[in-house]
Amino acid sequence: MRTSMLPASLLETLALGKPAWSWPTSRSISRIAIPKSPVSRRANRPFSTRPFLQDWVPTPYVHETTAGGWHTYDIFSRLLKERIITLNGPVHDGLSATVIAQLLFLEADNPEKPIHLYINSPGGSVTAGRPTLDNSPSASFSPAYICVTQFSCPNQITRLAIYDTMNYIQCPVSTICVGQAASMGSLLLAGGEKGRRFALPHSSIMLHQPSGGFSGQATDIAIHAKEILRVRESLNKIYQRHLTKPHELDEIERIMERDLFMSAEDALNMGLIDEILTKRPGSGSESLEKKD
Repeated sequence: MRTSMLPASLLETLALGKPAWSWPTSRSISRIAIPKSPVSRRANRPFSTRPFLQDWVPTPYVHETTAGGWHTYDIFSRLLKERIITLNGPVHDGLSATVIAQLLFLEADNPEKPIHLYINSPGGSVTAGRPTLDNSPSASFSPAYICVTQFSCPNQITRLAIYDTMNYIQCPVSTICVGQAASMGSLLLAGGEKGRRFALPHSSIMLHQPSGGFSGQATDIAIHAKEILRVRESLNKIYQRHLTKPHELDEIERIMERDLFMSAEDALNMGLIDEILTKRPGSGSESLEKKD
């Protein structure tokens, strides 16, 4: 008699009419996945999506009917068609590249029509790829770090790239402060076309000198200290050139010595902006009204 090649355990299972295996039940899965501990199940999640949900903001889309059907734009692309650029948040490498690309594109589209740059920015930030500043006592002093509301000496090429491009292109660039324009944001606000620099009534503008840090050999520290002093002098000259009210360079240096917060009225009296906008009476980006 030929014996079966099946294992004895499987033969017994088949004889009893029971399946050889079964899917794990929900109870067995819960016993395996969730340890029995007083800690809540939410705390046991290795990756929480809550921070991402808080930072994520949905982008509105605009639908337009065309001769061939319809076209969909994200809101920023639609504003770009109206020659409007929005600068929101800290000025980092990615944002700088995006703003410069939009400025160059609009110049190629029409080199004579003005561009409207809306600014709501706390200033410069850490360059992309650099470690962030840790407030713990054991945190290492990175080669170059800076708070998000301050200038960063090693990163001024990135920050001033927007300013240089604004002056390089043929289009007049109108700057409008909505919310705040601090640090590098205030410099970009002042760097707009004279007569076209605006702020909304409750805007906040802040000026200060560059601030940063460096660690290394004594000679390298001296080199970077000399460089940040050169950057401070360069920034003071830029502000002096764009202020409509006359200011001596020594006076601007005293103003920039500490954080100087200004309202829209203060910025207007200083000559940093040209007008305060209250209400746009008509349609179009150039129908603007000055506050009394």
